[in-house]
Amino acid sequence: MLGGAVVAALVLAVGGASPPPAVARVARLAPPVCATKPTVVLVHGAWAGTSSWTPVLERLRHEGYQVRAFANPLRGLTGDAAAAAAFMATLRGPLVVAGHSYGGSVVTNATDGNANVKALVYVDAAAPAVGETTGQLSGQGSALGGDPADLYTSVGTDLYLRQTVFQHSFAPDLPLEESATLWAGQRPAAQAAFTTKSAKAAWRTKPSWYVIGDADKIITPQSQHMMAKRAGSHVTTVPGGSHLTLISHPGPVTDTILAAARATC
Repeated sequence: MLGGAVVAALVLAVGGASPPPAVARVARLAPPVCATKPTVVLVHGAWAGTSSWTPVLERLRHEGYQVRAFANPLRGLTGDAAAAAAFMATLRGPLVVAGHSYGGSVVTNATDGNANVKALVYVDAAAPAVGETTGQLSGQGSALGGDPADLYTSVGTDLYLRQTVFQHSFAPDLPLEESATLWAGQRPAAQAAFTTKSAKAAWRTKPSWYVIGDADKIITPQSQHMMAKRAGSHVTTVPGGSHLTLISHPGPVTDTILAAARATC
């Protein structure tokens, strides 16, 4: 008779040396481990500042990511993109870059050709093709399609959103007291931010994710879905989300950025 050790050897010879099914399943389900976590760069849009990213930034840091919020100058697409590109050139290692609103146009131009940028995330944002302006991507029915005199207070070439527009179209899903505070502290955007044609389109060569508030009145959901589709983006829709989902719904926004970051492993 054959000994137990000999029988075991024959079984392996016939059936191969594959691990038991349970072990194989565990190996397949193990999450990827990044040797180096990417740094996340957050770029705000018009009538906002770096603090608009605070709820998202804090959770990303809690998850162990280095995060930098870029102070977008809001002076015009060409100069703003150049400033963002110069800022990102100072950062080492892989990057995931997220842009909100007009910040989406900035990252679309600023990240093109930067091999360190592994993924883009658009949050209620514009993602222009070459030759398109941010303004023309607001979409049919956008609140910004009204009479400029009713929308803005103009100071030279700078535009401030009027309070009614800010509270009821820009941030309608925030408590009135909070949206009033944000309105009072808004940073103006130069007209050139919305009228300068995009010179580049980084989403053509970089994987992208898109967060769309389905109640956005500034850049319509229809326009955002069009941009996401042509970019081949992974889309997250936020029910009831306004143009400021990064403040009103930071959970799904952060989850989407984390998904993009983990996909770089």
